[in-house]
Amino acid sequence: MTLSSRAGPVEILRDINLTIHGGETVGIVGPSGSGKTSLLMVMAGLEQVTSGRVMFADHQMSTLNEDQLALIRGEHIGIVFQSFNLVSTMTALENTALPLEFSGASEPFERARALLEDVGLSHRHDHFPAQLSGGEKQRVALARALAPKPSLLLADEPTGNLDGKTGGEVIDLLFDLHKAHNTTLVLITHDEALASRCQRQIKIEDGRITTSADNKIAKVQ
Repeated sequence: MTLSSRAGPVEILRDINLTIHGGETVGIVGPSGSGKTSLLMVMAGLEQVTSGRVMFADHQMSTLNEDQLALIRGEHIGIVFQSFNLVSTMTALENTALPLEFSGASEPFERARALLEDVGLSHRHDHFPAQLSGGEKQRVALARALAPKPSLLLADEPTGNLDGKTGGEVIDLLFDLHKAHNTTLVLITHDEALASRCQRQIKIEDGRITTSADNKIAKVQ
């Protein structure tokens, strides 16, 4: 994967060969700038590769337009970001219901209430992000990511803006909900101890998976 810059083309990901199976938990670990987040963005269809293929289920992501990619994300992929990415003018309930409203799901607010209860925030429905702690914001973000019942959950440094105790609680909740919702979980982190909680750990350095094969196919089944 190559991006343009003022200094010329920059290779971000190189020689990636990765298969992730349904229901699996995978920790992708590496130092800052190693390409972890770029790999997650490619998996989610938020960035397009300049060579090779990215497969999600039966879809070749690199051949789809933005509307088609948005539809797949809305129905099948949940994403939890380090910076929460909540809408500041919406309550916790409205933030959680947002992807359900976009998809035209029935009873979006009833489903959102149930999800907020699952993450321990049934008492925070009407609070705005500015009124929530960091841990509470990430719990809302997790509820929102799970709202469409995705088959794939991507978490990008989900504890990066949290203190150790709160981060540990969020990670415990993340794994508990992964099991309860039977999702595939890909966890991006710089913390090897955190990655070790996953069934499989993949190290990435300088845009390369250290155990990568020769061909350039990243496949999510």
